[in-house]
Amino acid sequence: MWLLVAVAAWGQLPRLERPVTVDGDISEWREYAYSDGVWDLERLRHAPWYDPSRNRLTIHGNETGVDLAARYYTAWDEKYLYFGADVVDNVNDVSDPAHEPKRWYYKDAICWFIEAPRLASGKNFGEGDNAFCFVIDASKPAYGAWWRHGALGKTYVEEPLPKGAFEYAIRRGERGNFVLEARVAMEATLGVSTPKWSAPRVGDLYGMEIVHTDPDGADYGGHFLIYGRGDDDSTWGRFALTGPQTPVERKPQ
Repeated sequence: MWLLVAVAAWGQLPRLERPVTVDGDISEWREYAYSDGVWDLERLRHAPWYDPSRNRLTIHGNETGVDLAARYYTAWDEKYLYFGADVVDNVNDVSDPAHEPKRWYYKDAICWFIEAPRLASGKNFGEGDNAFCFVIDASKPAYGAWWRHGALGKTYVEEPLPKGAFEYAIRRGERGNFVLEARVAMEATLGVSTPKWSAPRVGDLYGMEIVHTDPDGADYGGHFLIYGRGDDDSTWGRFALTGPQTPVERKPQ
């Protein structure tokens, strides 16, 4: 059974065995998580889900430097999903002239879309679909950790992540560079989105897409969509939960 699941999956999400302190330093667990290298617009252009009308960046004024490039990290344990990102960005933009709490996509933000279990039941965002969104605002406003989700008979429920069900930290670097570290309790989120969810086990198949927004001061400026084509969960990547991952061994010369 496990062999069939592994073949069907695009990637594997490893289980973490060591405790994690959410402080904006992902060095303690990043080598034990799923990551597939640096993503930038040039790489996205060669991805099967690339759409130039949605996967784009904008340049405003006298911007210089790398507009956006990032490594993303995902893992799990018996209670949490873990998310991390190490990002090069030339501008930190969290202002939105038409601000609403749900409008994370008009600010610098990273959002992990998770369907658990993966059903790929339709093109509409609904039961079993979740989006865990983190606005890159070091002041951590009330809308800074946002949860878009479906439920039985419901689509696009928009609300802050439940208190006590998450932790996140942002470590700012030069210019707009940053590291994001977060974890989200599965039972309080995935378990609310659908009664089909059960406690995670090795071999479970989840759907995943990453959306990274980068407005740079414009109205809906730019997006990276990775592993999927938006709200259609049938396009999201298939990821199998696995046991712990051994870091790549680097031998001295």
